[in-house]
Amino acid sequence: MGYGERPHCQRASPGVGCGPPATEPVGAGAGDGERSFNSLGAERPRKYPPDLVSGKGLQDTVPKGDRTHYHQITGYLEDCTCDVETIKEFNNKKLFSKVQELLKSDYFRYYKVNLKKPCPFWSDNSHCGLRDCAVKPCEPNDVPAGIRTESFKYMEDTNTILQHDDECEKAEKLGAVNKSLSEETKQAVLDWSRHDDSTDNFCEIDDEQSPDAEYVDLLLNPERYTGYKGREAWKIWNSIYEENCFKPNSIRRPFNPLFPGKGGTFYSWLQDLCLEKRSFYRTISGLHASINIHLSARYLLQDTWYERKWGHNITEFKQRFDVQITKGEGPRRIQNLYFLYLMELRALSKVLPFFERSAFQLYTGNEAQDTKNKNLLLEILNLAKSFPSHFDEHSLFAGDKKKSESLKEEFRLHFKNISRIMDCVGCFKCRLWGKLQVQGLGTALKILFSEKQIKSLSDSGPPQRFHLTRQDIVALLNAFGRISTSVWELQNFTEQLQSEH
Repeated sequence: MGYGERPHCQRASPGVGCGPPATEPVGAGAGDGERSFNSLGAERPRKYPPDLVSGKGLQDTVPKGDRTHYHQITGYLEDCTCDVETIKEFNNKKLFSKVQELLKSDYFRYYKVNLKKPCPFWSDNSHCGLRDCAVKPCEPNDVPAGIRTESFKYMEDTNTILQHDDECEKAEKLGAVNKSLSEETKQAVLDWSRHDDSTDNFCEIDDEQSPDAEYVDLLLNPERYTGYKGREAWKIWNSIYEENCFKPNSIRRPFNPLFPGKGGTFYSWLQDLCLEKRSFYRTISGLHASINIHLSARYLLQDTWYERKWGHNITEFKQRFDVQITKGEGPRRIQNLYFLYLMELRALSKVLPFFERSAFQLYTGNEAQDTKNKNLLLEILNLAKSFPSHFDEHSLFAGDKKKSESLKEEFRLHFKNISRIMDCVGCFKCRLWGKLQVQGLGTALKILFSEKQIKSLSDSGPPQRFHLTRQDIVALLNAFGRISTSVWELQNFTEQLQSEH
């Protein structure tokens, strides 16, 4: 089946209780003997390493006498033209350390978030009382003045104009009244007034002007194991996977303790989904896998009155990814993590022109450091651009234009709905990192589908049809930093497991 001949997805039946239906898990590959298509929609030769959906052939990738390493994934990823080895080599030896250095800078360590928003879907959500679930916000003077001023001025300048009723009135008053605004700011506000950015957003964005929105130092509130688990945590993931999905309600994701089911039925059904719906699930599954790796890598190993020790918990990692313990689910999760890595890496490579503009700066008020950080950011983005086997977003939403646009909008609303579920997470630290990573992924999706707007950017003037806020930028780079860390930690876990045997 060729590029334009993929069957269009049938519209999913609405999910239960979560507003617009969102999306759902999809398998990582085709079963033995099934047809397989690459990111261009062309049928791929059937010479893959193991089949990671059915589990067939998985043992062939593990040396005899070393059957504990089933989580190691090798070979090509489904729906991509890239192999796992290339990703690991590129991330661990070229990109990881540079990204971590950038994320330690003031521009990227401070994230403004509203952790007090009520859950929009159920009223009985309780807040975690564990001390590791708490988030310590910044004191006003902790945040560099440049960051606070930049955020305030952006909102102030925009709202000065956007409070008026129609575009003509906005244009007239902008020229006649707001003489204090710079010409660039005037043009930017006019552009923003002509183009409602919310129609391009894949996430529910926090209002930065809300009195409940506070800056958080991400370095002082790291993502790690908090003890938040059990029914409340599963309620969140169940809402994401079961109520927000492209599937009949009778088909359930396997190994959910709330609703145990047969994984074979689920993955057999998912293999027949079109590329767009498979990709949606794989991004969510990959994000879930990444979070589980972070929690396993920064686990509370010792808690005494004189010491708290965090580190790698091999048992926890195996519980979540070992092929036997998870009944074949673990390798699928890891493969989906690599898929998500490719998708976000592709977004970084595509957004390079936005950051290359001379008018753009990572402003904190420290000119020397700001220049250094921009140079490092451009180095990272150019490195991302050099990756040899990028995810091909052009294969998504191809074919009949009307149907593709409808599916794309459904895709966007489903993902936006998942971003709203993040306000239902009872652990505040989990909520913080969930909101940040979902916003980062949503920003990556916005970039992938804004190619024409990005290409039309001028070097010196303000962005017109494509714009990223500081919050978007901080979320995008930190979200990729989390995925990059997961790929890095997989290597660490592999080495520790090997040392045990």
